[in-house]
Amino acid sequence: MNKSYIVDASYEGIRIDKWIRNNLGKVPQGLIEKSLRSGKIKLNRKKIKSSTKLNFKDIINVYDVKFEEKIIQKKTKFKPTNEVIKENENLIIDDNENFIVVNKEAGIAVQGGTKSKKNLIDIFSKSKIFENSKPYSVHRLDKDTSGVFIIAKNRNTAKLLTSLFRLRKIHKTYIAICYGELETEKGIFDQNLIRHEGKKEIIENSKTLFRVIDKNSNCTLLEMNPVTGRKHQLRKQLSLIGHPIYGDDKYTYSKNLKTKNKELMLHSYKIKFMINNKKYTYKALLPNYFKNLIKTKRLRFLN
Repeated sequence: MNKSYIVDASYEGIRIDKWIRNNLGKVPQGLIEKSLRSGKIKLNRKKIKSSTKLNFKDIINVYDVKFEEKIIQKKTKFKPTNEVIKENENLIIDDNENFIVVNKEAGIAVQGGTKSKKNLIDIFSKSKIFENSKPYSVHRLDKDTSGVFIIAKNRNTAKLLTSLFRLRKIHKTYIAICYGELETEKGIFDQNLIRHEGKKEIIENSKTLFRVIDKNSNCTLLEMNPVTGRKHQLRKQLSLIGHPIYGDDKYTYSKNLKTKNKELMLHSYKIKFMINNKKYTYKALLPNYFKNLIKTKRLRFLN
């Protein structure tokens, strides 16, 4: 039995091998390469290389039942209660004919994975707001990161917003609390970050503009504007300079810096862009736990 998958707008411009890992399971890079060479996985019924980048609405063809059973894990949709739907509708910052903007809570994923779990796309797919359409994810935001998140209402808007993100024409501002006192008041984090695709090590340059809002000998409250969009970029960059983010156990290497905070102190504070000469700017208020830590650490922030 063969299967076909239509490429979502959020994957436009992404390599097919990355799509395979995100959608078909944790497949080794070598197996991906072999499957593409043998034609067990094709793009629009044509053989392609693993480096081929996808377009919105491309069709990925997967052949050979045994191969599929080996790598594909069935995704289970999250079934939200009316209470959960209402709670997330109350977090909407803006609702227009083309998209909604939400102040996403920490601890909720954007999209569902191979296990049944709470996520925004499944929640809003059951909302009356999307009664005559469907929600499209157009960018990424870590599960543990709170703040501004955009969900498109139609394919054309999804494709447009995805392109704007890819071309870096949508500007994001994050607020974070990190350990220790940053010496420099403002500047740029310019570092090479390492990630792995199977056994392959990939080095990517990352750039983030930063500005210190307030600080003391224990911690720093800072504003960051990512120029590039690497996975866990801000968390990795701060960890590399010895100032990991509060609540980030993944990129905090010293046991002495382990925090009692369950929440990651990283918030997508502002997003701005332009469509047809119209400017859009959205801000998401800081969560209460974030405000409480600012107060506890005697930092100042004008929200």
